[in-house]
Amino acid sequence: MRKYFNFTNVLASAVLFVLLAGCQKGDLLSNPNVVSESSTVPASLLLNQITSNLQQEEEPIVSTVYRYNQNIVSNYSYYFGSNAYNWSNTSDPYSRIRYCAKLEEQAQKQFGNTTNVYFALSKFFRAYSFIWLSQRVGDIPMSQAGDVNNLTPVYDAQKTVYKTALAMLDTANTLLGSLYSATTASNKIDGDIYGLSISQWQKIVNTFKLRVLISLSKRATDNADLAIPAQFAAIVTNPAKYPIMTSNADNLAYKYTSITLYPPNRTGNAPYNNCANISQTFMNLLTANKDPRTFVLTTPALYYIKRGKSLNDFTAYVGQDNNKTQAQMSNFNADSLYSCMSYNRYMSSASGANCEPYILIGYPEMCFNIAEAANRGWIPGISGANWYNAGIAASMNLYGITDGKSVPIGNYDGTNTNLGSVTLELNTFLNNPNVVYAGDNAAGLTQILQQKYIAFWMNSGFESYYNWRRTGVPSFTQGGPGVGTPNNSIPLRWQYPLSEINYNASNYQASLQAQFGGTDDVNAKMWLIK
Repeated sequence: MRKYFNFTNVLASAVLFVLLAGCQKGDLLSNPNVVSESSTVPASLLLNQITSNLQQEEEPIVSTVYRYNQNIVSNYSYYFGSNAYNWSNTSDPYSRIRYCAKLEEQAQKQFGNTTNVYFALSKFFRAYSFIWLSQRVGDIPMSQAGDVNNLTPVYDAQKTVYKTALAMLDTANTLLGSLYSATTASNKIDGDIYGLSISQWQKIVNTFKLRVLISLSKRATDNADLAIPAQFAAIVTNPAKYPIMTSNADNLAYKYTSITLYPPNRTGNAPYNNCANISQTFMNLLTANKDPRTFVLTTPALYYIKRGKSLNDFTAYVGQDNNKTQAQMSNFNADSLYSCMSYNRYMSSASGANCEPYILIGYPEMCFNIAEAANRGWIPGISGANWYNAGIAASMNLYGITDGKSVPIGNYDGTNTNLGSVTLELNTFLNNPNVVYAGDNAAGLTQILQQKYIAFWMNSGFESYYNWRRTGVPSFTQGGPGVGTPNNSIPLRWQYPLSEINYNASNYQASLQAQFGGTDDVNAKMWLIK
């Protein structure tokens, strides 16, 4: 983590280089274009940088992330890459952590306290970043992070990382709560590209904490000091102290514009929508229950429409097998045997005007997380049914789905945007015996996890994968050559960042020995999922 801990030295070296480069005849002249380490930088500018780059690599729509989540399958590598889970070294959030340190420093300098909104948000972004890395690799440096005099920090156990991050989220909630009042709660925060209020950020902090706590379900009974069920229940049962999201309006969501461009249009891949198919992992869950999201999110396989199947026939919507190699898949989907993403929704507008914004932390997920906790008995007196149904409703709302609504069905490349229309039967879906909540039991838990997976369609980064890794639901396709690993199995983690291997080798090796027998093994189980 040298590039994180040596930030001051790196900055000083850069300034020195500029000064030396600007010397004339031995005179040391200050470069007026260089900001010194002691200069004041508006906290709003630092927050702008953090919020602008919060997505990291969880970019929406047709990115590698959603192939690994088995939402889509690339059938042609030139446009949409490989489907192989050939993971190696993870990227890292160190840059964001550096900005958090500067945000706290500048906020304290400018406001004269450590109780301002920027200081509070920094605690959230720190927790978010440490969790982001730890859930990928395991133990990470944390307690010694930030000391410029220590370039080789020791690794904290993953349990300690989570415990500390949960405490940071508590601090963020408390600070944001102290800033809440009838006159300031709706105020926007300068520098926040999401345009959210203090009240909404507090909801995001606590909603994210619910995500973190449910991700610890395998450790809920053997780590009493973490009090995982109790912490979860405390949030859900005390909204005055721990406000959480109440609708999709509270989502932490990135909205694209005609300038930033929606990703398929930005990369020029929209005309080649047929080079990616819907994964059968995702599609089979939709069509098995006659889910109306089928008609909104995907296109029919035209092969079957041309042979007489109607546009509202769920058997005309077919997913591709992730186990296949691309050589085994249809070339460019020329025979139209498989479904693609809806061109009308995801490809037709450069600004993404026809589809949902990209969600990082959302209300539908929160509902399913609470339903799961209730199902597991973490929240006495609360049934999972209401939250399960609320999660489905929130997901449908995100896509504008209502009972009886007519939607046009187009082909995969936009050359015909209206092959005909389909009337959405939402109530039929909700009354399907396979969808009606089975109760706070194993069958009900499977329903919750399946519906959460569907609600993660093209959003929330690797959360679909993390939930599968933790629960095995839904059943991801693996075992075939398309997975691309030596054993044709999906990896369980990433290897450590190269910066750790190169600059903190001794502690990196010690951590591998403590966790995985000395090997940075992508198939090894970390504490979180043992």
